[in-house]
Amino acid sequence: MRSLVMTVIGPDRPGLVEDLSTTVANHNGNWLESRMSHLAGHFAGLLRVECPEEDSSRLLEALRALDDLSVIISREIAPARERPRTISFEIVGNDRPGIVQELSSAIVRAGGNVEELVSGLESAPHAGHPVFRASGSVAVSADFEDAVLVNALEDLGPDLAVSLEG
Repeated sequence: MRSLVMTVIGPDRPGLVEDLSTTVANHNGNWLESRMSHLAGHFAGLLRVECPEEDSSRLLEALRALDDLSVIISREIAPARERPRTISFEIVGNDRPGIVQELSSAIVRAGGNVEELVSGLESAPHAGHPVFRASGSVAVSADFEDAVLVNALEDLGPDLAVSLEG
């Protein structure tokens, strides 16, 4: 079996995921996992499929032939090292330019690796302006102390509320 990881992006339309999944199934593929989202009128997805080696070339051609969809495909690679523990986080506070860069840098300095990140602005009538919200997961070593990450994130500013789980 050949394992493939791919990124797909294009204008969102009804039936797009159906077209992707049908194409995979028609080429004896197995859809293993995915993360997909609608953002600013576009569809963006990351997915992992496997298929028999003899069907892989035809599957790749068929995926690339889908209308208005950019598909970037790479072979799955084994992780360089295992991180046995994951911490979920959520941060809410005032938005400002560079906040995602500050957040990601704080996580790295604390010894973590961002594995998942969802961010956006939310309406907050009590604040009078939209607020920033981010949630995700961070991979850490088995002996990692959560307080290190909490402190790194809280140091980003007194206006940010931080919560961890895991």
